[in-house]
Amino acid sequence: MDKEQEQKPDSNDSSATDEIEIEKSENQTDIKSDVKIEEDGTEEKKNPEDKINELEDKLARMLAEMENQRRRFEKEREEAFEYGGFSFAREALNLIDNLERSKQVLENDEKLKNTEALKKILEHFEILKKDLISIFTKNNIKPIECLNKKLDPNFHQAMMEIQDDQKEPGTIVQEIQKGFMIKDRLLRPSLVGVSKKTENKDEKNKENKENSENK
Repeated sequence: MDKEQEQKPDSNDSSATDEIEIEKSENQTDIKSDVKIEEDGTEEKKNPEDKINELEDKLARMLAEMENQRRRFEKEREEAFEYGGFSFAREALNLIDNLERSKQVLENDEKLKNTEALKKILEHFEILKKDLISIFTKNNIKPIECLNKKLDPNFHQAMMEIQDDQKEPGTIVQEIQKGFMIKDRLLRPSLVGVSKKTENKDEKNKENKENSENK
């Protein structure tokens, strides 16, 4: 009986040992699994130096964007201060245009020609015109001087060609409408007439003949 009782615990010990080994094996698997997840997670994480470099890059970009915005704001503020009255100034030029038109109408009126009344009216018109130009000049709005100068598309707009052998071709010989600048910006171009050489009739007929023959 004692021998049998001694053998039973051995059998129980064996199964118990197997269970312990199984549990140990399972625990080891879990540990390995946990370690793998940790390793995978570690691989995905960036080291502190990379994080610092990334933050420095983001900070540099943010500071650059802030500087660009500041410069844009300063430029817009300066333009608003310098050219805030641009549209108003361009509309105000109509006053000078209307004075010039009224002056021409009166000068061409047959009933008023060579009368004292017309002379006094034109004198008043000239005073008004000078006062307006003086006000414009004080506000950095200045007329463009164009007569006898070469045509410049940046400041002048040619409306017609006038035959004139005394002037070099492309020279402004007539001012149709005065142009103006506001500081260094064009407010409106001068409308002008430019000179061209007088066409020789013989040369013109020859050119027309050659053109007809080519056809």
